[in-house]
Amino acid sequence: MFTRRHFLALTGASALQACSSGTSAPAATKSATTAFRAVPNAAFDRWIDSFRARASSSGITDATLRAGLRGVGFLPEVIERDRNQTEFKRSFEDYLAIVASEEKIKAGRIAFAQQRSRLDAIEAKYGVPANVVAAIWGVESNFGTRRGDIPVVSATATLAFDGRRGAFFEKQLIAALKILQTGDTTPNRLVGSWAGAMGHTQFIPTSYQLFAVDFTGDGRRDIWSEDPSDALASTAAYLARSGWQASQPWGREVTSGGLQPDAGGPRFSVGQNFKAIKRYNNSDNYALGVGHLSDRLAGGGPLKTPFGPDKYGLTIKDRKRLQERLTAKGFDTGGADGVLGPKSKAAIGAYQQSIGLEATGTPSPALLARLL
Repeated sequence: MFTRRHFLALTGASALQACSSGTSAPAATKSATTAFRAVPNAAFDRWIDSFRARASSSGITDATLRAGLRGVGFLPEVIERDRNQTEFKRSFEDYLAIVASEEKIKAGRIAFAQQRSRLDAIEAKYGVPANVVAAIWGVESNFGTRRGDIPVVSATATLAFDGRRGAFFEKQLIAALKILQTGDTTPNRLVGSWAGAMGHTQFIPTSYQLFAVDFTGDGRRDIWSEDPSDALASTAAYLARSGWQASQPWGREVTSGGLQPDAGGPRFSVGQNFKAIKRYNNSDNYALGVGHLSDRLAGGGPLKTPFGPDKYGLTIKDRKRLQERLTAKGFDTGGADGVLGPKSKAAIGAYQQSIGLEATGTPSPALLARLL
């Protein structure tokens, strides 16, 4: 069984689709097709020819193959993205600064209110709280604003052809074609991220087959629509089948004991529903981020325990001031969210070089003091 959880493990993805000013860009955005363009590749074309027989033996009809593979192309940017995934452990504080910033919470409460009646109906059917489903929506696609528009067939075919995880992505390609075969969507609407995650809550094709539902009753499990109903219900169905216990909390902040993701930072007591969220993405940071965002969307307040200084001796307030001052001096950090990702570190290095220091890209209290 290949689920979204396996996908995240195989791609090394953080599942962090929300945009951060100081970090790498999301896997795909609505303008992604301007960068992800197919190029001629004779070997890829031969692979597609050989794939047709395997797809047919998997139950894909000739009509679906003709429609689904019409215009399929090799996407070199997909290979580049796959080869250059950054492997690092993001602190929980940084993760929260991205997925549950005050700006995102404000926008999320508006989106939550707009979809409240649908989310309440979904909760009534599946037993998963409306705010938890909305929080996953927020983490995965920034409440539907960053769903991706890369052709899923081309993306999964490119990765299957590449061969590094060929068997896995060929399964995703076949599942994508089966989605077309059932009539849930059309080839031009079958779009997603660079690795094939789709829709408002970023289902991969095999997870779609297992968990997607037709909540609107129109005969299609449409997770790509501007109306997020089917996608949100599909996420609730996923959590329900992953062991979600109705009327039980995901967890809560505690003052002692419990789970402490960052040394010196907040602690949490968690239960079965925390584990259910981890079935969606097997990451403590992800599950805690979803849980906290869900609390904030429902009107809850910030965490009570503050985070201490980072390994550089800087608090998040210090890091934001550092980004603000660098940007004011012409060294663009991409924003001031307090998360020192690649763009911020490049700006630090450029500033250091401009004043005759070694361009290490490493922040420090002394560097901040020099900028003030």
